[in-house]
Amino acid sequence: LFFGANLQKLLLSSLLMGAFFLLLADVVAKTITPYDLPVGIATSVLGAPFFLWLLFRTRGV
Repeated sequence: LFFGANLQKLLLSSLLMGAFFLLLADVVAKTITPYDLPVGIATSVLGAPFFLWLLFRTRGV
């Protein structure tokens, strides 16, 4: 997506972006609700729009 075929940069960027995304989901899950929301629900809510955007972008719709 960002680095093309350079596998070292791709692995490093995937690791960092994945860690950042999980940290963001955890912060959102703990600050939005007064009770402890599971991180899986927060990742679904945050990741679904990105996945749909990616899906429609590659299909050309």
